[in-house]
This record gives sequence, structure tokens and C-alpha cells, in this order.
Amino acid sequence: MATKTNEFLGTGRRKTAVARVRIASGTGKITVNGRAFENYFPLDAQRATVSSPLTITGTADKLDVRVNVVGGGPLGQAGATRHGIARALLKFDANLRPQLKAEGFLTRDPRARERKKYGQPGARKRFQFSKR
Repeated sequence: MATKTNEFLGTGRRKTAVARVRIASGTGKITVNGRAFENYFPLDAQRATVSSPLTITGTADKLDVRVNVVGGGPLGQAGATRHGIARALLKFDANLRPQLKAEGFLTRDPRARERKKYGQPGARKRFQFSKR
């Protein structure tokens, strides 16, 4: 028989990054891929992106966050982690939905890299035209 834990799960996606987030009651510690939050996201802008759902809802010092994130680059991973935290917070407390929705944290950002087309050097760029 499965044991019931007090963890709430959320999956976040951004570009090609996927973050699986678990939140539980605690002291506000954030761990990403087994590393400290500050080491994994060294830039302040990335850290602000990741922790913004917690600060908006006022749960930053009450919940521990564990994140497994794969794919993409640092910015995509930060966005995916933010999306996952917001979804997990929604499962933790449904009353937080208006705050999270107003900030746009529940919306998956659909922008991704456009594929390269054949006969071109990139997605939109064309080779130089030669008349003669």
C-alpha cells in the first residue's frame, strides 16, 4: 500500500526545459537537481524568476522546494521551474489561484525555437541572392 506524503507535485515547461517540482512544509530551502538553489542559478535575475511565485503568495519561508529539471538552457530551466512551482502551489492551496493567475505564472509560455528549413541557412534567413 502506498504511503501518503505531504508533498505536492507540479510540472513546469518552458522552451525545451521540463521541471518536476515537489513542495513540502519546511523552512524555505530550495534545491535544484540536488544542488543549492544559489549555486544552480548564479544570476540574480534567474533566482528572482524562480522564487517569484513563492514571494507573491507569501509562502517563501514556509515551504521547502525540490526541483528536478532537464533540457534547455539556464533561462528556459528557470522559467520551467517557476511554472512548476506555481502549479505545485495551486495543489497546495487552491485559494492562491487568483494571485498566481494575475501574475501569469500558470500560463505555459509557448514560445520556442523555430526549426531550420531546408534550402536556407536558418529558420527565416535566406542565402544571398545572385542575379548573375
